[in-house]
Amino acid sequence: MPDELNTPVMAQNFIHDFIDEDIAQGGQFQGMTVHTRFPPEPNGYLHIGHAKAIFIDFGTAEKYGGLCNLRMDDTNPTKEDVEYVDAIQEDIHWLGYDWGDRFFYASDYFETMYDCAVSLIKKGLAYVCELTPDQMRQMRGDVNCPAQCPYRDRPVEESLDLFARMRAGEFPDGSMTLRAKIDPCSGNFNMRDPVIYRINHMHHHRQGDKWCIYPMYDFAHPIEDALEGITHSLCSLEFEDHRPLYDWVIQHCDLPSKPRQIEFARLGINHTVMSKRKLRQLVEEGRVSGWDDPRMPTLCGLRRRGYTPRSIRNFSERNGVSKAASTVEYAFLEHCLREDLNESAQRRMAVLRPVKLILTNYPEGQSETFTVENNPNRPEDGTREVRFSQEVYIEAEDFLEVPVPKYKRLYPDGPECRLKGAYVIRCTGCARDEAGNLTEIYATYDPDSRGGDPADGRKIKGATIHWVDAATAVDAEIRLYDNLFSDPEPDAGDKNFLDCLNPNSLEILPHAKVEAGLAGAQAPASFQFLRQGYFCVDNKDSTPEHLVFNRSVSLKDSFKPGK
Repeated sequence: MPDELNTPVMAQNFIHDFIDEDIAQGGQFQGMTVHTRFPPEPNGYLHIGHAKAIFIDFGTAEKYGGLCNLRMDDTNPTKEDVEYVDAIQEDIHWLGYDWGDRFFYASDYFETMYDCAVSLIKKGLAYVCELTPDQMRQMRGDVNCPAQCPYRDRPVEESLDLFARMRAGEFPDGSMTLRAKIDPCSGNFNMRDPVIYRINHMHHHRQGDKWCIYPMYDFAHPIEDALEGITHSLCSLEFEDHRPLYDWVIQHCDLPSKPRQIEFARLGINHTVMSKRKLRQLVEEGRVSGWDDPRMPTLCGLRRRGYTPRSIRNFSERNGVSKAASTVEYAFLEHCLREDLNESAQRRMAVLRPVKLILTNYPEGQSETFTVENNPNRPEDGTREVRFSQEVYIEAEDFLEVPVPKYKRLYPDGPECRLKGAYVIRCTGCARDEAGNLTEIYATYDPDSRGGDPADGRKIKGATIHWVDAATAVDAEIRLYDNLFSDPEPDAGDKNFLDCLNPNSLEILPHAKVEAGLAGAQAPASFQFLRQGYFCVDNKDSTPEHLVFNRSVSLKDSFKPGK
């Protein structure tokens, strides 16, 4: 693991308690290396919820000196694409995890899965069913009534013949399924003769047109785990009711190992949605610029916004692992990023909404430099030279011609203020164009206050103002991001999540001015812009000729640990 990803060892949790018991008791796990897997479906980009699963799967293997496989769950060709396969690998590597040579596809096992299904038919444990999905739902029964199926007692030879013909492509989509013959009276409806194969005449991104029948995830998943020698199959909590079916498949198919499934609660975060279907809808309808839009909860979107691998791993670690579902504040994710960037990001000055400030008594044509620290938290980052001359840019909000009560920034004949690290100044006036727009601010400076402090030690009552030198400033576009959804629970209840979109989630400032030293800055560089927040170079749109910075997170921390 890279040094910059040096995060605390994964804390003990209930999953590790189970693993410790398995190791202590021996039995089927005696002498085995702890072996987990992360099995994403390649039908979309990974999001922050997947980061928790990645942390648990890979982190658990790390803790026990074990192994973790990466497996693409490509059993459903409907929305699978190699684009997603590549993106998933990139995101996991970015987080700092590696699977070595243990990269697999569920489709690698299609022939074995088919053989397992044939074996179940021969054992009288599976049958071909011709009910439509609607008929199947109608005949599923309830807690007081068992499920029914007129094909449940179909002869073995007939089911074998039909299943072979299903594979050969003789029947249309939806006309037949293969169902496991388990228990039509079970209180767990997942065990009421679940479908384990369906017909789908669709091109597969790896298998081409070789197959027109595909296994259901509940059937494929345990077979994949067993074939790969997985000891502990760690799943999100919605699979808890599916565990009996997982164990049933392991028990009745001839497989080389017997993995144990353990479930944990998914990660929920307010002000966002985690459904890949809904995220895809945002992309396809143009509500965002793409899967990597910095407002998206996708890992590529968070990376583009300036989130660091360490901040996401710390976020996952500090949220813990439990069986209880909970929703975490988005502010806590921001808090973890702010902590990391406060330590690592270099400081720079940038003026987002610039207006020119002219020091009327500063010698025309003269310039000087000030030496400033790059990061006060990291002396090893050294210092830089910042140029200063008669004309500088400051924030428009740092001036009011007619001040409001308690205003401590610049206004005509107002209090002395400091230009950060430079001089003490006092505003004398301003100029406006014919339309009344502010064009210039005028002030005088105290030559004896170099470095920002007056020589006579007098108290400066005004604010400290950041600035950039007008002669050397670099143009930049600044993008300010806020939550994509204004509603903290956009997909709760019967809400239409699209109605909860925040119309002010993106503000673009095309005429910002930044320090000359930022010319040519490239992604993934991150900086703290003094008084403004943490910003990163956009990894898609920024060029040397047109710098684009994304605000990763503000300086103000609204999250209070332990509240």
